[in-house]
Amino acid sequence: MTKRGTSGPPAAVGGSSLLVIFAVLCLTVFALLTLSTAAADSRLSQDAADAVEAYYQADSQAEALWARLRGGEQPKEVTETMEDAGSTLYKYTVPISQEQELQVCLRLKDGTWTVVQWQAVSTADWQADEDLTVWGGE
Repeated sequence: MTKRGTSGPPAAVGGSSLLVIFAVLCLTVFALLTLSTAAADSRLSQDAADAVEAYYQADSQAEALWARLRGGEQPKEVTETMEDAGSTLYKYTVPISQEQELQVCLRLKDGTWTVVQWQAVSTADWQADEDLTVWGGE
């Protein structure tokens, strides 16, 4: 005679428990990877936004200097060079960041302004990477 309340062998829960633990572990790892990727993307987009904002602030300052030139004023930041054929070159730079500046070169000839250069240029020291070892075939 069997005891009351027992109807057979106990249910096998070992395999399903291991599967649930593995699934929870995988989901936790994927969640952490997603979180770190989102944080890295956020930092990258903030750096890009800061760089764009710095460029447009420098661009605005360069436009203001050009407006002063068109108004007949000679700002101290601007260098003036006379060219042949009655034209004058005006050059100035506006810092964008510690490693970039906006270089502007304008030409005035017969009352007409021409933009010769309006370019963001790196001012950081450049170091050539010459440690690449190439197999010589021997």
